[in-house]
Amino acid sequence: MHHLTFITQEALYLVLIASAPPIVMSLVVGFIISVFQATTQIQEQTLTFAPKVLVVFGVLALAGTWIGAQLLRFTFQLFDRFPEMIGR
Repeated sequence: MHHLTFITQEALYLVLIASAPPIVMSLVVGFIISVFQATTQIQEQTLTFAPKVLVVFGVLALAGTWIGAQLLRFTFQLFDRFPEMIGR
């Protein structure tokens, strides 16, 4: 049972680390756009949505290899520990 808890903890940590770059950049862009909207009083919905989508796709394109490498590393570690988890 200890192994399952540890693996679940590692998986959740990996999700946080892998999703952090696009989420943080989306928050930063959203904040900048909302400050711009507040100062200019332009309240257009697409003004907030379109740049966030572009930034998230850009960050995923740039960090995709790193995220994939982290997922692959975790998968290999999981497969290496598999015999230990089933008790052999």
